[in-house]
Amino acid sequence: LIPSDKESASYPLRKRGGGNAVVIAVGGAPEALDAHPGTYNVLLAQKKGFIKMAMVHGAHLVPVFSFGENELFDQVENKRGTWLRWTQERLQSIMGISLPLFHARGIFQYSFGLMPYRRPIHTVVGRPIQVQRNEKPATEELDALHQLYMDELSKLFDEHKENYGVDKDTQLNFV
Repeated sequence: LIPSDKESASYPLRKRGGGNAVVIAVGGAPEALDAHPGTYNVLLAQKKGFIKMAMVHGAHLVPVFSFGENELFDQVENKRGTWLRWTQERLQSIMGISLPLFHARGIFQYSFGLMPYRRPIHTVVGRPIQVQRNEKPATEELDALHQLYMDELSKLFDEHKENYGVDKDTQLNFV
């Protein structure tokens, strides 16, 4: 495990001989505040740093989605614009971690506690997106690859959603 800042995440990709992979939870701490059961929001619409890093190093991008993650805990309602959400975002900017208010089950009883519900998580992995090395990508190239990644992630979600209990009309939302 390494930090996901640019320098740390680039290090394994610069190593000679290849064969190194970097897995980045793109949404990170802010996305956790939107992780409510039954929702499929991915904080990716403005996240392009990992795309640029892939282009600079010629590292292929692999779309991955895990079904069931948001079902492990119930989170207190914290819509954008509420005092709770403002407080959570403010604390996150100070501490670097998000503090969702959540609950699930207890250790010896199932009515309330901080242990996750016993629900499966199914991770699906898409086909790699081939990325050519480009140390100084133009904005248009970066935007095109970012859009391709989002399209491939949406396609992966759509191909597998019904297998894991998601309604066929549900869409993946890019925030």
